Amino acid sequence: MRYIITLVIASTPAFAEVPKVVTDIPPVHALVAEVMGDLGQPELLLDKGSDGHDFQLRPSQAGAVAGSDLVVWIGPELTPWLDSAMKNRPAGAASLGLLDAKGTALRSYGEDSGEHGHDDETESHGEAGHDDHAHEDAGHDDAGHDDAGHDDHGHDGLDPHAWLDPGNGQHWLGLIAAELSGLDPDNSATYAANAIAAAERLDALDSDISAMLEPVKGKPLVTFHDAYGYFGAHYGLNFAGSIALGDAASPGAARLKELRAKLEAGEVLCIFPETQHDPALVTQMAEGTGARIGGALDPVGSSLEAGPGAYAALLQGMATTIADCVKG
Repeated sequence: MRYIITLVIASTPAFAEVPKVVTDIPPVHALVAEVMGDLGQPELLLDKGSDGHDFQLRPSQAGAVAGSDLVVWIGPELTPWLDSAMKNRPAGAASLGLLDAKGTALRSYGEDSGEHGHDDETESHGEAGHDDHAHEDAGHDDAGHDDAGHDDHGHDGLDPHAWLDPGNGQHWLGLIAAELSGLDPDNSATYAANAIAAAERLDALDSDISAMLEPVKGKPLVTFHDAYGYFGAHYGLNFAGSIALGDAASPGAARLKELRAKLEAGEVLCIFPETQHDPALVTQMAEGTGARIGGALDPVGSSLEAGPGAYAALLQGMATTIADCVKG
């Protein structure tokens, strides 16, 4: 993977102190923490172990959002509970919505491949994330919306789990550095250097994960919910289905019957539970089929210690869990 860190300094007021930054989920927090380095610590809203789809801000957290100099978040498609708090910020306050950021590689649920690029042809929204309006497809995510209007055979709309493509992570490092530099130009060189160093580390990790997952390519895998399209497309994995469409959606009987038939026919090698969900249904689905039950996946990093290493730990942990199951 190649990466380019380009700083486009936003025309926003400069602050005498390091900006106060608030983030929504652990992987975003980790990227911001890497760029800020020793200059400051961003605040993470989603507590360790919390379930993102029904999370509620505490009053102190809502106050932190209102008083922040910069909010960096995936967007309302994933964390709608932050969208309402954003409305209490002063007009023109800086924010970086990563799904809306120009150059972010996006995909829809149900895509077979992820060939979006990090260039002007990329399906993207907005300029550098300065747009807090929801996509028209908001609601097709795992953060508090159900699957009303969908049947067990399709899942439409924007997939918000874009951080699971490490190419997006590398691209976002530059965007974060640019936002921080616009607010704090005195430290712009430090932000840029930190972003470049973080991108180099992520590039090396991506190469290691690619090698680790090479034997996994083509092997049919099933997950608890439909959250792994970006990861699968980037590494050439075959996610053959999921128990539930969304994190907050209960699977229908027809869907479970169809998936069980795949497992009984030997069409699934590994099935994976998730950290935020009872593994009983995964165990029930796999029982007597020969499909291997893998370790629990954690797509949002809710079980990880927050900090600059959390994004790499999330990607590494997911790859290791998948590879270990396939190896048996």
